Amino acid sequence: MRIRVNGENMDFPENEAPATVKELIDHFGLNSEAVVAEVDGEIVEKRNFETAIIKDSQKIELIRFVGGG
Repeated sequence: MRIRVNGENMDFPENEAPATVKELIDHFGLNSEAVVAEVDGEIVEKRNFETAIIKDSQKIELIRFVGGG
């Protein structure tokens, strides 16, 4: 499976590919509470991260909020 995440192509063997947005966020070790996810130009609501299925060739943007001053 090949997906594009934050502008980079990523290839995963079928049995190791993240199945959902939540699994992709976990793959990167991110806190899902501090991430906004967009799949093919559509924002995915946090409550749907665990059910939003990732398909081959999708374009995904993960935007992480970082505190600072």
